Amino acid sequence: MGTRNSRLGGFYQLNPFERLQAVKSFDGLNDEDLRQLHGGNGALTVERADKMIENVVGTFNLPLGIATNFQINGRDVLVPMVVEEPSIVAGASYAAKLVREGGGFQTSSTDPVMIGQIQLVNIADPGRARFDILAHREELLALANRQSNSLLALGGGAKDIEVRVFDSSPMGPMLVVHLLIDCRDAMGANAINTMAEAVAPLLEQISGGRAYLRILSNLSDRRLARARAVVPARALERDGIPGDEVVEGILWAYSFAAIDPYRATTHNKGILNGIDPVLIATGNDWRAVEAGAHAYAARSGQYTSLTVWERDAHGNLVGTLEMPLAIGIVGGATKVHPAAQAALKLLNVKSASELAEVCACAGLASNLAAMRALATEGIQRGHMGLHARQVAMAAGAHGAEIDEIARRMVEERQIKPARAALLLAELRTVPNSN
Repeated sequence: MGTRNSRLGGFYQLNPFERLQAVKSFDGLNDEDLRQLHGGNGALTVERADKMIENVVGTFNLPLGIATNFQINGRDVLVPMVVEEPSIVAGASYAAKLVREGGGFQTSSTDPVMIGQIQLVNIADPGRARFDILAHREELLALANRQSNSLLALGGGAKDIEVRVFDSSPMGPMLVVHLLIDCRDAMGANAINTMAEAVAPLLEQISGGRAYLRILSNLSDRRLARARAVVPARALERDGIPGDEVVEGILWAYSFAAIDPYRATTHNKGILNGIDPVLIATGNDWRAVEAGAHAYAARSGQYTSLTVWERDAHGNLVGTLEMPLAIGIVGGATKVHPAAQAALKLLNVKSASELAEVCACAGLASNLAAMRALATEGIQRGHMGLHARQVAMAAGAHGAEIDEIARRMVEERQIKPARAALLLAELRTVPNSN
């Protein structure tokens, strides 16, 4: 384990087959695993696809790339990413290399607790119903846990109950019961829905109301994954732009997302650019994660950035990401899709929580890559402008001539003394229109 190195120098210069062999040597995958990752002869057959969803007529391929350079809690990791958009895999890989210079990613996560909701209506006394339901807590949890002996045996299962009273809605008052269920290494949708169905009749009996919806919530705010990265300012130097200036630009980019929902939406899309491809590669429900992420970003009442970026006392750039990540390594497409199984084997994760932490790192890396590109492009444009003014002055321009010549050279991307001299000569031969 300790000898693995996710840097894989020159990886991008190899052809796809050579990259596959490099991945095999890193992680000890067998030839069948490689075949599934490569997608040759159809990693997902039409016959298998026909058992997964309805009305199947075929399968649809997307590129599967490998993000390199990731070091997570001291362990080198190659990250499989399924995505059609260019630059995402390269950006995440480059950002991971920057983070590596600061010691790599550090992660943590909460217990994999999900919420099952049971909606109760037509209740005469909601306050009394809430009290009575909570008084039956043990009975309700026992009933829920009888629905999944396997989950209980693994230390999971229904752990607690909450009751929320809504005094009004478009249809009138309602009472909503939350089952808090530890799903262990499963995403848990089926188990949660089964438990919610099972307790609904007893809840009707206790409350005197009627149960309508019994379903999981995709706002899995008890099931959080966290990632932290430190990037030394010197690692961010680019094209003559000092690292501390790049840090400054990134912090301004983050600040924009922190205060403005219009920017935050695109900013968070950049985070999910890193997370969704890992979810797809491992057969997880990326729509559920997207929904939970955006709801979590608005938990304060205003939609804002999922990441926080700061500068520490040493001038390093420090980024953190905390978000709901309800995913699994057992059940669903994860166990049905051969390529998803190979991707999980490549990642070598031992739990759903560990996979969620890898996803959080990919999201944080993708966010860093996007902000660095935006910030340095903006900074570079500023540097070009300053340089162009200097070249114009060196050519003998004065006053308004300096700004005009600088503007045209930047626009043409030709910041050269000869071009400045030519533009100055043109300006001075044009008669004054006044």
